Amino acid sequence: MPFSPETCDLSVVSLAVAEPGGAYEWRGGDRPSQWVDVLVDLPGEDRKLWTYAVPPDLSVRPGDILSVPFGSQQLGAIAVATGDRPPQDLDPEAVKAVEDVVVSGFFPASYWALLERVAAYYYTPLIQVIKTALPPGLLGKSQRRIRLSGDIPKGAEVFCTPAARQILELLGESKTGDYSWIYLRRQVPNATRGLHELSKKGWVESYLEPPKPPRAKLQKAVTFVGVEPGVELTDRQHEVLEVLRRRGGELWLTELQQICHTSSGLIQTLESKGCVEIDEREVLRTGDRRRRERDRPKDLTNYQESALTTLNDLRGFNRVLLHGVTGSGKTEVYLQAIAPILDRGASAIVLVPEIGLTPQLCDRFRARFGDKVLVYHSGLSDGERYDSWRQMLAGSPQIVIGTRSAIFAPLPKLGAIVLDEEYDDSYKQDRPSPTYHARTVAEWRAELADCPLILGSATPSLETWVDYAPTEPDPTRDRYRRRQATVSPAPTHYLSLPERIHGRALPPVEVVDMRQEFRKGNKSIFSESLQAGLNQLVETGQQGILFIHRRGHSSFVSCRSCGYVMECPHCDVSLSYHHTHEAAAERLRCHYCGYSQSPLDRCPDCHSPYFKHFGSGTQRVTQALAKQFPELRVIRFDSDTTRTKDAHRILLTRFANKEADLLVGTQMLTKGLDIPQVTLVGVVAADGLLNLCDYRAAERAFQTLTQVVGRAGRGGDRGRAVIQTYNPDHPAIEAVRRQQYEQFIQAELETREALHYPPYGRLILLKVSGMDEATVCETIAELAHMLQPEPGWEDIAHEVLGPSPAPIARVSNRYRWQLLLKFPPWVPVHLPRPLEELRSRCPHTVRLAIDVDPLNLG
Repeated sequence: MPFSPETCDLSVVSLAVAEPGGAYEWRGGDRPSQWVDVLVDLPGEDRKLWTYAVPPDLSVRPGDILSVPFGSQQLGAIAVATGDRPPQDLDPEAVKAVEDVVVSGFFPASYWALLERVAAYYYTPLIQVIKTALPPGLLGKSQRRIRLSGDIPKGAEVFCTPAARQILELLGESKTGDYSWIYLRRQVPNATRGLHELSKKGWVESYLEPPKPPRAKLQKAVTFVGVEPGVELTDRQHEVLEVLRRRGGELWLTELQQICHTSSGLIQTLESKGCVEIDEREVLRTGDRRRRERDRPKDLTNYQESALTTLNDLRGFNRVLLHGVTGSGKTEVYLQAIAPILDRGASAIVLVPEIGLTPQLCDRFRARFGDKVLVYHSGLSDGERYDSWRQMLAGSPQIVIGTRSAIFAPLPKLGAIVLDEEYDDSYKQDRPSPTYHARTVAEWRAELADCPLILGSATPSLETWVDYAPTEPDPTRDRYRRRQATVSPAPTHYLSLPERIHGRALPPVEVVDMRQEFRKGNKSIFSESLQAGLNQLVETGQQGILFIHRRGHSSFVSCRSCGYVMECPHCDVSLSYHHTHEAAAERLRCHYCGYSQSPLDRCPDCHSPYFKHFGSGTQRVTQALAKQFPELRVIRFDSDTTRTKDAHRILLTRFANKEADLLVGTQMLTKGLDIPQVTLVGVVAADGLLNLCDYRAAERAFQTLTQVVGRAGRGGDRGRAVIQTYNPDHPAIEAVRRQQYEQFIQAELETREALHYPPYGRLILLKVSGMDEATVCETIAELAHMLQPEPGWEDIAHEVLGPSPAPIARVSNRYRWQLLLKFPPWVPVHLPRPLEELRSRCPHTVRLAIDVDPLNLG
């Protein structure tokens, strides 16, 4: 049932928690004047609408988050539509009542339309999309609890069964008088029988504890009231009151204690004398609050000025590509374009591909805009995300910076959306559903909010280039229908920043053929040229970056005698060797399921003692650096070293403060880092990017290498880059060396067009997995048969590629097979059969996942 709720005032969000207990069925009395259809948060039921009665004392509007009874559970639900009568086929006496309103009026009309569009396009239940958009904790299941009720005759428990007696004893010993049913079942044998016995006697009752959203954080504040005549105070008490008065009459209790070096007891004494009041107030958990020096707008180059003028003149839905070489000042253009939007009372969303980029970007934005900047990404605690989310609802001008999930930030007055490094794969969610791409959703949202969408990158994706960049009239381009029925036509602008700021040159790129290095007798993982660059860092005091394709120590462990490769027992992948430092334990780890084990001394197949670690990860490179360049101070920057909160900021701050000479890391180094002292960039092994089994491998390699090369030479000193490879003639490597983006893109587009791959075509990937391989194979074969084009229409219909095993055929003991549907430009993109029909053909032991516009075919 489609629904578009009225836009409502979201300046205040009320959080209510239902009282436990109460009858769920409607039982006479005043008949409800309102009925509501809801989506419930329960697997298997999240694609249906359920009708509930609205009690007279509740006001429910579409878009509210509700707490409703469902069977023996109490669930979170979303109000979809209201009416003055229930469906005709439903007995009003049997309809259950809404328990409470958890959050009132969350979804305005345009926001609800966005969620519905995401659900339809990505074949995902609407409730799942809603859960993706909401902060954690607002939708959740309650738990069943048991408590004592009524009077129990003294000594009557001796006539009960042992299970019933034990339940009574536990409840009697509980300080709160109740326990969760889960706990009682664990503690008491035959707990179910004992509970039934006690319930019949009326001695205990069950109730459902409703779902609780994250709680507001409270902190004690001290307010100066005054000193009444005749109140005697010590010198120390006078001193504390004077500090409080000079600081404006209000301070947090902890802050006052720190300033005055006093205890809470002294301040409580002042409260008892009527001199101060102590009360609890909410403190918003909005992340980093460090004071920064205010930043002023920078002078712009002619190209920046031209781009800014165009952006400032835009009104309504416009699509913009800001194509600037690395170091051309795209961020400064974003900053100056957003300033007038805030002045108009509107807000902006700025998306970055990785959490690691948010600290540096946030520092720049906060230095310019202060407390108007909010951060929203999965690396925050639930409480921080909850508080940031509530601040967004206030309607005041704000800038929300975050990763892909921030595209759902509930800003009521949206004035612009920016996607920095729009090409990056991190903007695509592979799992769980919805498998959305933030760039696609951003276009829909900009259209619905009638505001500009700005995509920025030095290496735009092929999809964006075909769509945004100016080209000569081309019949192929006219046939390209990537956005059919998804985005309305809108003005498109191509803005170019072809030069670095301050006239700085792009770093020259040297490509080293590692085959020649081996022939020269160099057995090191570092070429002679890279070694010379590293030595120069020590001599000049400059800094460098080393890029490695993967983390860990080695890609795999293999026997040199028989070729046996150590594999994960639960996945069809090799185990990676990890050894963080000399004193650490050696481990073999699976990067897919987390399995780990100690390395073996001998090959389990032929018992040979000759095991060798192949490939180079960040751990191995840092260890090689320590042996060959002991004087270099190294910081490792990958997903292993940045797991803890604020680790990204801490490591990058240390590097920016020149506490290290070299930053060694993976993909995170390629995106947005702007450190002026970096003059050397080294790519240890580019071949790991080139040899991926994917039609996008060359594009990805070119983008990654161009971006990492662009980290060099951003300051006053000119930089240089060294790329080590065994395939120096590869087109992507050659294009990076010559820094020829458009020539590479044109050649790549011709290949894609011939094969009908994106952007000249579309893909839908169906993935089936299960614990039993035979069942999975049978299921995928049946789906493949169902999805074949109708006989006689093969030449003008989609293609079905497969079924075939996934590139990694087993993960966590689940066998994985897949189908790829390929749609040429002239074929409408949709599943040939309804999703429900496909799911009905899958046994309950088999999972079906649908990835629309997949970026990874594995």
